[in-house]
Amino acid sequence: MAVPLVIDSLDFACNAEVRRGKIAIARFQRLQDYLANNSGELEYAVTGALDANGRPVLRVDIQGVVSLQCQRCLEELEHVLDIHTELLLAQNEQELQSLDEDELVDCILAQPEMDVLLLIEDEIILALPVSPRHEQDECMPGGREDGKATREASPFAALAALKKTH
Repeated sequence: MAVPLVIDSLDFACNAEVRRGKIAIARFQRLQDYLANNSGELEYAVTGALDANGRPVLRVDIQGVVSLQCQRCLEELEHVLDIHTELLLAQNEQELQSLDEDELVDCILAQPEMDVLLLIEDEIILALPVSPRHEQDECMPGGREDGKATREASPFAALAALKKTH
């Protein structure tokens, strides 16, 4: 089991620290429910900074490909992740509530022991499509044979044929 990556988020932001690396998709436990398979890895970078108003922020960047299940044909679908998020750090619950009123900023509560991998996993889950689907021309309900989509006859086509004969 790998050691979690833990930072003091306010100290990390104020000192403009950076953590970057690659992580196996299989390490994200909560993400597994969304995936068709968990092979591969993602690149990440978490950067601490102060915004234009001098407030502490964490910038989270994640790139890679995850394998989702198409909701149309139920086959595997590759989804490209290119996430760039800036999270404003609130120092207490009261500040968090006042900052949450501004819909233009994403805000989280600063923590002295923040698990960076959980933060990354949260951002990935938030970036996933609600209903992942192939493009219309790439996906046909009814399954695939030999890598090619096959279209089953519509039951309504049979009814239309009967209607024309009578």
